[in-house]
Amino acid sequence: MSLLLPDRPLKPRATGLTMVIDNGVPLGRFTDVVESQGELVDFIKFGWGTSVVTPNFARKLDVVKSAGVKFYLGGTLFEKYLHQDRFDDFRALCASYGAEYVEVSNGTIDLTDSEKVDFVKRLSDDFLVISEVGSKNQERSENMAPNRWVEYIRADLGAGAVLVTLETRESGRGGICRPNGELRFGLVEEILTSGIEPGSLLFEAPSTDLQNYFVRRLGPQVNLGNISMDDIVGLETIRLGLRSETLLAFEAGVPEFI
Repeated sequence: MSLLLPDRPLKPRATGLTMVIDNGVPLGRFTDVVESQGELVDFIKFGWGTSVVTPNFARKLDVVKSAGVKFYLGGTLFEKYLHQDRFDDFRALCASYGAEYVEVSNGTIDLTDSEKVDFVKRLSDDFLVISEVGSKNQERSENMAPNRWVEYIRADLGAGAVLVTLETRESGRGGICRPNGELRFGLVEEILTSGIEPGSLLFEAPSTDLQNYFVRRLGPQVNLGNISMDDIVGLETIRLGLRSETLLAFEAGVPEFI
């Protein structure tokens, strides 16, 4: 008899999204992972500016397209182009790659959130925009009050973003996490109780602890990002209650979410 497991919608899906980050892994390994586990992956993000220096990058794009996986370039690359006053070149680059999605962020450069909203609007004419809220600078993130996070998330969604990413970095530090990797629980709860639809948020969760927390807090259909290529199958077991931390979370008679 088959197990009773939480429902997971098939791709293309609107919730329960998994964004995997490519930090420049070799083409052979990249191909193996995407071809064998692509059904579990909704997005590949080519992290920060790795796409610029990745050998055979065009072949990686062929792999993700053939596997039915969406992709986008890291927001840091957007910021680099913007810092050099080459916004139109960035838009042309994404179009040349056949990208449906682009990421807009201001985690590093001196770009106000109202200015970022303007770029979300401009890019929404040609792409599906995934914006990012939260600074890569720990002090800036720590000093940004929860109501500001909520304000900036709503502004990006209002400008046309289809998803808003909550910054955590691939290291699991910064943004919604403290320097030691601990989640800023109060901040997250302020956001979750603000009336913003959780399905419009993508929580960066590079560590197993973060993945377990968000699945237990919001259920199997939570959108999670910055997932390592080593953790794709592991995350799916967390979503389905096939790992010890979530084994009892979705069973009958047990509270569904924490």
